[in-house]
Amino acid sequence: MSAKSQLELLVTNFQKKRPLRAGSLIITIYGDAIVPRGGNVWLGSLMKLVEPMGISQRLVRTSVYRLVQESWLQTEKVGRCSYYSLTGPGLRRFEQAFQHVYSLSTTEWSGSWCLVFLNQLSPELKQKVREELKWLSFGSMAPGVMEHPRFTRNELLPLLQEWGALEDTIVMQTVPMTQKSPKALRLQVRESWNLDELGGRYRRFLSQFRPIWRELQNEDTLTPEECLTLRILLIHEYRKILLRDPLLPDELLPGDWEGRSAKQLCRNLYRQIYQRAEHWLDANLENASGPLPGPNEKFYKRFGGLKGGPGQDTAPDRHPEPALP
Repeated sequence: MSAKSQLELLVTNFQKKRPLRAGSLIITIYGDAIVPRGGNVWLGSLMKLVEPMGISQRLVRTSVYRLVQESWLQTEKVGRCSYYSLTGPGLRRFEQAFQHVYSLSTTEWSGSWCLVFLNQLSPELKQKVREELKWLSFGSMAPGVMEHPRFTRNELLPLLQEWGALEDTIVMQTVPMTQKSPKALRLQVRESWNLDELGGRYRRFLSQFRPIWRELQNEDTLTPEECLTLRILLIHEYRKILLRDPLLPDELLPGDWEGRSAKQLCRNLYRQIYQRAEHWLDANLENASGPLPGPNEKFYKRFGGLKGGPGQDTAPDRHPEPALP
């Protein structure tokens, strides 16, 4: 099956998902393509961008309306045209969701845990905060107690303030442990997070995107628009898994952890197709001032460095890494 046929299959499988969460896909698009270019885009450009994925203009309008109501997006009217950008809270939530997507490695774990006690909250607020923490990949240590190995107390306090839960939530930062991988701790990790389910998500990601990576090594004739569609689906599916992944240290993970292979595959595919996708974005995205500016310098630091940034080689990065087995 050719790479083009593999891409058609990816699009078809995406369209079959129910419910079709177009709003989540739009957030992926903002994080991957629009924020690096200033963060503001014409609604018509957004509609054109998602059309190859089978998302109708009506669904785009409904989705951005909901994202505005949920304080993710804000709108600006110029004449009869609408332009959308992330709100302040939306940008903070975006940065938390995307901070690990494009990095190749995580900082070494100190052995400290962030513990959050929710028992003093009202039932409604407790449920809300619990869902927000799960969205940030916190695990459930015990009823009313959640934990994370990398989030810090100082990072969490502003979010609790934003959720209206700061005064009635107890947040503790444990002292770093010198022994980071005792048997009891590994067992606790398995109780707090469903690593089997998370590993299954990574395996499904690999089975989705490995075939098209292999085909691209034999013949790569994808157009700029097709590269953009593939890039969006790639980052969207990968981001959804990372939302549930607390990025546990290696000493607490199985030796054959699928997340490592998923990261490498995502990096390889992205490096091969991103330049052609950028050509499409250059030609088609607009804001109120005209075409969107090119991607910022931070964009070119993704996945350890992309070609085409300031002072870098602009030749296509067609085969950055050997094919995955």
